[in-house]
Order: sequence, then C-alpha cells, then structure tokens
Amino acid sequence: MKSGEKTDPDKPMRSGFTTGACATAVAKGATQLLLTGITPAQSVVSLPAGFDHSFELIEQELTDGVATCATIKDAGDDPDATHLAKIIAHVSWRDEPGIDLDGGIGVGRVTKPGLPVPVGEAAINPVPRRMITEAVTQVLAEHGTARGVRVVISVPDGEEIAKKTLNSRLGILGGISILGTRGVVVPFSTSAYRASVVQAISVAQASGCDHIVLTTGGSSEKYAMKMMPELPEEAFIQMGDFVGFAIKHGKRLGMKRISLVGMPGKFAKVAQGVMMVHSKSAPVDFGFLASVARETGAGDELAQAIEEANTATQVADMMTEAGYLPYFEKLCTYACQHCLEHAGGGITVEVVLVTMKGMELGRAEISELEDSNWSKES
Repeated sequence: MKSGEKTDPDKPMRSGFTTGACATAVAKGATQLLLTGITPAQSVVSLPAGFDHSFELIEQELTDGVATCATIKDAGDDPDATHLAKIIAHVSWRDEPGIDLDGGIGVGRVTKPGLPVPVGEAAINPVPRRMITEAVTQVLAEHGTARGVRVVISVPDGEEIAKKTLNSRLGILGGISILGTRGVVVPFSTSAYRASVVQAISVAQASGCDHIVLTTGGSSEKYAMKMMPELPEEAFIQMGDFVGFAIKHGKRLGMKRISLVGMPGKFAKVAQGVMMVHSKSAPVDFGFLASVARETGAGDELAQAIEEANTATQVADMMTEAGYLPYFEKLCTYACQHCLEHAGGGITVEVVLVTMKGMELGRAEISELEDSNWSKES
C-alpha cells in the first residue's frame, strides 16, 4: 500500500523485491552487456526464496569500457522507503582476476562496528553480496573469460531515501543499505522489522552500551532522549510492537539495563503481560485496568467507568483528572515484572509512561540478577 491508496480487504497483498535482488539483476545485466555488447532487456535472477524472477532493465549503456544497467525497485504492497528507487550497476574490466564489488552514489558506507559488514565497506549485506558475486561469476563462466570485473552499485536518490530510515543511527552514512535475505519483500513483513531491531541492538553493543532504551516509535524515542541525555544515540532503539522480542535480544546481546519508554495505549498491554503490542495482537483488558485503579485507591464509580472505557489513553486521562497518579507507577511495576519474566531475569528493567506530549506519568524499576528465580517463556 502506498501513501493515499486504499486497500481492498479481500484482495491478497502483492509481494515485491529487495534492493539486493534488484542489485543482482542489474549487475548481471551489465556484465552481459560488457561481455557481448548486446543490450539486455531483462535479467533473470535466482532468488534465495526458491524461484527465478525476470527484472526489466532500463538505461542500458556501454561507454568507454563501462557497462551500465538500471532497474526500478518494486516493493509490492509493502510501505517500503525504497519503493520505486532506481538501482544501477556499473561494470568494468579490472586487471586482476575476480570480482571487486563496491557501492557508489546513494549506497551507504559503514562507519560503526556491530553490523554484518565491516567498517569502511559499502553497506551491501552478506546475502546480496553473495547473490551479486554468484550471478556475475556465472555470466563470466558462460562466456569463458577468466578476466576480473569491478561492479559498482548506485542508487541516485539513496542519500535522500536514507533520511527516512534509521541508517544514520546505525552508522551507515551517505545512502541506503542493499538488503535482503530472500530476495522478496513480504508486505508488512514482521521479520524485516525484527531484523532491524536486532541490528540496532548489535550496534549498541559494539558501541560499548550495556544500557539500551526501547521505544515504540519516533515520538516516544524523542521524549526518552530528553530524559536520558547522558546516553549515546546508539542506545535508543525503536522496537515498534515487538516488546518481548527486543527485551530477549537485548539480554542475549549483553545488556545489563533495559529501559522502556512509551505511552499508555501500548504499555497498558505490557502491564497485562502482552509482549507483542500491535493493535490486532491483543485487546486492552479494561477489567485489569479497573483492578489496578482500585489497588491505587479508585472508588467503584471510577472503576466502573474504566471498565466501560474505549481506550487505555482515555483511562489515563480519567486517572490523571481524578488525581490517582500512583496508578501509573503501579502499571509500570506490572510491566517491569512481565518484562523480567519474559526475559528470564538477569537484567534490570525500567518502564516509563509518558503522555502524547511527553509529560512523565509514572515510572518503575526492578532488578533481578538471578535467572533461576524467573520462568523462561518461549
């Protein structure tokens, strides 16, 4: 789904293709053009997902020993920042045998450790690197040449597109990353977002952080940064709806302290014990919120109104207006307990609730250093 479009709930979502698959297609096409002088209209790529796909090539050109091919990335119905980006390959001969792969304009360069690509290299991830190398090697072998080639992948609008991503936070500067483990983009893919969360935690670890701050989005992250200015930028990670997933991986990667900063709409679910807080994953339990209100002094009339509320944010407004601020601290305490249980202990968890305008409503912190005291959930 692209901006402004409406979706048909009965129509299946259309898959697309990764930047890595597109880069492979143009690299293969440009290599064929360099070898034969014949302009290819399509480039067929064998994808890790288990099938072949034919990519349409545009702007094919052979000038001064450099072959160029481009394609337009189609992300399908996924809201991908790189949808319709132009991916270009420039292929030329080199004196040494083998394939020299690099990034050009609009492909980021890695400047921080913790990513699957070494510092200083173009942000072309391992699977796309392998795909490109194998495809180009295949073309060279088919034409019986032992000469080496230099392959440069470029994305003309990559630096501008990268501003819509978290690349700069991860230390990828100057453009986008060439990504993809399967070659296909599944609409609204949770696996892609989870991978980005793990990558962000890995960068934090490599930067020396043992305290990370997890938020559900940009607004809560902005408020968290103001609360904790002593922490480096790498410590702040947008986990989206994947609370339990992010906490477990934070612990796995050596974090000693994990803070969660967010708003009542999402974190009321965490207080219930829900570790995936997407709107469709689990409803807010207003009976639970009413019981927490009673624990903190609310009377039956207010508790009944909470049970009949429409949203957790509405409940937060009701409790604020009634002056029951300990309610928010209690919610944070329950959220801390469930997060620790989910992680299996061994870390310190802090939860901070804020309003949509960034005002702090309440916070709590629990430390547990003995894994054996906690049940480990799958």
